Amino acid sequence: MSSTDSTEIHISGIASDSIVDGEGIRLTVFTQGCPRRCPGCHNPDTQPLVGGRMTTVGAVLAQLDANPLLTGLTLSGGEPFLQPAALLPLARGAHARGLDVWSYTGYTLEELRAQENPAVNALLDELDVLVDGDYRAEERDLTLHFRGSRNQRVIDLAATRATGTLTLLYADE
Repeated sequence: MSSTDSTEIHISGIASDSIVDGEGIRLTVFTQGCPRRCPGCHNPDTQPLVGGRMTTVGAVLAQLDANPLLTGLTLSGGEPFLQPAALLPLARGAHARGLDVWSYTGYTLEELRAQENPAVNALLDELDVLVDGDYRAEERDLTLHFRGSRNQRVIDLAATRATGTLTLLYADE
């Protein structure tokens, strides 16, 4: 067991085989706590900073290992970027297992980068895809891939890093 396996993560819950939180079959970790309070939030129970439960990176990695059908890990919320240092070893562990890593955030990529927080930047560097932006009920659109409102973006971070140009998945929507 590595020392990062005992790193604690404050979560609301885990979906063990999601098909709506990114491409393929995913383990989705719903973090607890979000200060944004978007009206119409899809996960309002995850907003309070109190509640939920604590788990460890090792326990979540064990769940990844238990399901050979998984193609990826998704970090959702709440707001995952409230605990980037705790989620970083989880993302690295998923990659070590050959899985891709997506994250949802109410912040834009530009807002996250502007924080100049080393833990935030490290987690961004580990992600394959970032779905960014606050949920806006007035821009709700059920035809969109993996997001709830038109202002949100599904950013291919791997391609963005490779090209130096912001690259969207589903840019034609």
